[in-house]
Amino acid sequence: MSRQNVLTGSPWEDKMGYCRAVKIGNIIEVSGTVAIVDGETVRADDITAQTQNILTRVADVLAGLGASMSDVVRTRMFTTQIHRWEEIALAHGAVFRDIKPTTSLYEVSALIAPEFLIEIEFTAVLGG
Repeated sequence: MSRQNVLTGSPWEDKMGYCRAVKIGNIIEVSGTVAIVDGETVRADDITAQTQNILTRVADVLAGLGASMSDVVRTRMFTTQIHRWEEIALAHGAVFRDIKPTTSLYEVSALIAPEFLIEIEFTAVLGG
């Protein structure tokens, strides 16, 4: 099976030795993604906007690999503010209401920077 890595040009990719997504065969794994536009955090006080940004950006990554959000079979969400789960659910549900991947939502003590309120990982399976 061939391996396809998706790189974004982030300086952290080489420092940490990772990429945005990896596709091997019909499986796509997307790294934990936070809300960023042009190098800037999306509305550091708005967890719904951050979730929407992540979902939009990952949809673009999947499209570049010949997949879509309907191919997502699992999401893992990490937040520093679990009490705001309904705001996260609003954005997640808008995309996945009919797809219904398995999902988990965890509260963590911190993400890579304090302005990030949520980080999401994705697994997609083509032809699934």
